Amino acid sequence: MPRTEYDTIGNVEISDDKYWGPQTQRSLNNFEIGKDKMPSKVIKSLALVKKAAAITNMELGVLSKEKALAISTVCDEIYEGKLDEHFPLLVWQTGSGTHTNMNVNEVISNRAHVLLGNKPGDGKPDLHPNDDVNKSQSSNDVFPTAMHIAAYSTLTETTIPGIKKLRDGLAMKSEEFKNIIKTGRTHWMDATPLTLGQEFSAFAEQLDRGIYSLENSMTGLLEIAAGGTSVGTGINAPEGFQNIIAAKIAHFTGYPFKSAQNKFEALSSNDPIVHTSASLRNISVSLMKIANDLRTLSSGPRTGLNELKIPSNEPGSSIMPGKVNPTQIEALTMVCAQVTGNDHAIATGGMFGHFQLNTFMPMMIFNLLNSAELLGDACVSFNDKCVSGITPNLEVIQKYLENSLMLVTALNPHIGYENSAKIAHKAYKENISLRSAALELGLVTENQFNEWVDPRKMI
Repeated sequence: MPRTEYDTIGNVEISDDKYWGPQTQRSLNNFEIGKDKMPSKVIKSLALVKKAAAITNMELGVLSKEKALAISTVCDEIYEGKLDEHFPLLVWQTGSGTHTNMNVNEVISNRAHVLLGNKPGDGKPDLHPNDDVNKSQSSNDVFPTAMHIAAYSTLTETTIPGIKKLRDGLAMKSEEFKNIIKTGRTHWMDATPLTLGQEFSAFAEQLDRGIYSLENSMTGLLEIAAGGTSVGTGINAPEGFQNIIAAKIAHFTGYPFKSAQNKFEALSSNDPIVHTSASLRNISVSLMKIANDLRTLSSGPRTGLNELKIPSNEPGSSIMPGKVNPTQIEALTMVCAQVTGNDHAIATGGMFGHFQLNTFMPMMIFNLLNSAELLGDACVSFNDKCVSGITPNLEVIQKYLENSLMLVTALNPHIGYENSAKIAHKAYKENISLRSAALELGLVTENQFNEWVDPRKMI
């Protein structure tokens, strides 16, 4: 049976078994766009903000202890995931996140009403969703605050550990392969030699730099908008509210959140989200390069480079027996493409923060959390199911090394660039070894060639 509730516009019918109220129901009715729900991490972060606000309001004497305790109790239930079914709203709603903010306010109000022995909609609730639960707040400051909490915690707990695990896995392979000399390639053509370990060291360093950039960009997320209320002036919030609520949020999360120095900037832009997303995009660029290098080096096994052997995790074809494909590489590169697309959407959202409020916030945090979770998970999977099992094909590596024309570079200091080029061209044209070409041209002796053209001296 539906119940009838009302807001400032009029009456709304709501399912009797749901804790949400009229503004949530209006959003459900008016925004049937896709199936992407507001991420649960945003909901839990909003609950944490509501709890911190209630306690702050109590300490500042504008909310009773009984109401603050009731709000805190329901917020704990939300944070623990006990009320997930009561947060049905989609990402594609008002750009301020007001619908989701009110969804949280209404659930807290009605759930507290029930905990006191009543039914939702049965009589006036003891906690008003606007006057009590939303006291000293606006969607315009609490939603970006929740965005920062959700983003920072996800990046810290999922993304960075995942990237670091892959970085460590690549560094281990770099050490394991440090004595394996192979031919280098530039422009997809033969180049001077290096070790396989040196090649892998570049991969590890790329991720090191990416982690450094990401961690630097995340510092902006630690500044929160709470206390700025509707436009940044702090209207309807008691004096001292912004610093106390920031301290409460820092205590609850264990992360050093602090009140944003300029609330007008904190509400009108989402630059920290844009900056952090750009760092994730940069990491995805690095991962795409790493994955594609490994894809090519392991290609084959008969008609590709086949310098590396990757784990055979599952059959690769429904029609070609015995085929094994680089599936972990393919999954990682798809994630990289998605993260790049997410970043473009986030950057577009950041551009359109008109006047005192950015109204692309639900889309921006949805995409940022998607990127953060995908990258963290993909790095763990790629490390555990691919990188950790990579082995070198020593026979093939040695064959390519011995046949590389660019070993001739070692002769430059002794016979000059032009004479060295004559040897390389003759060897290539006649399909003979560098040694044979050099001796036939009489440009070096056999002993000189053996001494000077030594891959071990070229790395």
